[in-house]
Amino acid sequence: MMSAFQQQLEKMRTQTGFIAALDQSGGSTPKALKLYGIDENAYSNEEEMFDLVHEMRTRIITNASFTGARVLGAILFENTMDRMIEGIPSSRFLWQKKSVVPFLKVDKGLQQENDGVQLMKDIPKLGELLDRAKEMDVFGTKMRSVIKHANEMGIAAIVEQQFFVAEEIMAKGLIPIIEPEIDINSPTKSEAEALLKSQILNRLNTLDETKSVMLKLTLPDAPDFYRECIEHPRVIKVVALSGGYSRADANIKVAENPGIIASFSRALTEGLSHQQSDEAFTQLLEGAIESIYRASST
Repeated sequence: MMSAFQQQLEKMRTQTGFIAALDQSGGSTPKALKLYGIDENAYSNEEEMFDLVHEMRTRIITNASFTGARVLGAILFENTMDRMIEGIPSSRFLWQKKSVVPFLKVDKGLQQENDGVQLMKDIPKLGELLDRAKEMDVFGTKMRSVIKHANEMGIAAIVEQQFFVAEEIMAKGLIPIIEPEIDINSPTKSEAEALLKSQILNRLNTLDETKSVMLKLTLPDAPDFYRECIEHPRVIKVVALSGGYSRADANIKVAENPGIIASFSRALTEGLSHQQSDEAFTQLLEGAIESIYRASST
């Protein structure tokens, strides 16, 4: 019998599908709730806010459309991992009941912009969080940095930081998703993509052959731009964030990049509303999942 981790690894390597990003944290939760039809006057403190967003995520995850047949994985926020879905810890519910591989967002937000980029803030007690995640059937982690301009020094610093933290994650037996997002509105987006790809490939080539990572990247201007990353032996999967593109536009861009799969947040939940009937909610979610799945199957 393969362990849960081995089964999850096999699924990520071989099956078709996409990753649902359900990891909005403290700073992004109010906007996610507002898009879902819940205004800020509906809650009076952070605990009530997280209760509401957990209800939203639970409604998505427990829906009949949301299964491992099309959704390979789901990224959770720490607060979500610590909560229950139908009496089962959220990450275990994903894997045991839905066959969806659970990931955990571990970064604590971004530093101020410097050298055209925003590095991650320090991640205190990361080791303890990783141990807890491992106990909860979590397969991997995700951590986000942001590139605003094609600054070689800044991009080198982002890649260095991402891989440095990734080493600690891999040492705990988890698979890191490295996410150096490039702002889609950057005036030097194409130049930043070239610098980023070069830096990533250099670091991938230094990884021990026993180690593997995943990459989460902004959809590139040139189709199939990240082919060398997709085919690199140290990379399990390259996934794409929607980055502010609409679902329709993001799906088109994913389909233009064979081998890259979607990992959408806003583009997944686009159009879903707290006020919808279960029938209407299911119909919209089914359409979203099917369209993202098809785009990710190229």
